[in-house]
Amino acid sequence: MMKKTTMDLNITDAKKRTALHWACANGHAEVVTLLVDRKCQLDVLDGENRTPLMKALQCQREACANILIDSGADPNIVDVYGNTAVHYAVYSENLSVVVKLLSCGADIEVKNKAGHTPLLLAIRKRSEQIVEFLLTKNANANAVDKFKCTALMLAVCHGSSEIVGMVLQQNVDICAEDTCGMTAVRYAIACGFDHIHQQLLEYKQKISKNSQNSNPAEGTSEGTPEEAAFLAERTPDKAECSVERTLDE
Repeated sequence: MMKKTTMDLNITDAKKRTALHWACANGHAEVVTLLVDRKCQLDVLDGENRTPLMKALQCQREACANILIDSGADPNIVDVYGNTAVHYAVYSENLSVVVKLLSCGADIEVKNKAGHTPLLLAIRKRSEQIVEFLLTKNANANAVDKFKCTALMLAVCHGSSEIVGMVLQQNVDICAEDTCGMTAVRYAIACGFDHIHQQLLEYKQKISKNSQNSNPAEGTSEGTPEEAAFLAERTPDKAECSVERTLDE
């Protein structure tokens, strides 16, 4: 008579990935359901501290992600790059999963190693719907990344006047400076976004009527060609920093 054996569902490969990691990465929802029903570990970490939920979102396997979320997977685990499941959902521009994660207690303000909250990452991805949703959930519009680049600066650098408008509605500090001494207005000049530059100036003129602490000099300056050239040389390449590489790997 053959002896009944029990298979270890949580056995890992050389990179500490389990069967659940592989099923999620390849979009095998039926296998994910089977493994979950067999009580495999939901939040097991691979070699880069990525959970199966993160792999599902990284590989844009929404059905697998939903199964894990509904089964109680932890949305706030952080990988070696500081990213959570929400960062992966935002990077994949999956609004429905972002909504679901936040409804399940995901941290809306967690920063990865680049200093990006989900809102800052959504702005860099020019994901207008996700930005709008996060702002309605009171995401901090004054958050800054590791270069002290604000949400407004990121919106300006990525040329999205719509997102610039959304951020301005949050009464952010338009005169804030990053580690390079750049402001949102200076980035608009450096990037040659005349329409956004004008948008910012109009906003500054509007708030200057209600504040005696505004800076008339910067608020009315249109910027000279010489200033634009100087600022362009100083513009740091933040638009393509490490977060994309870490989320894509």
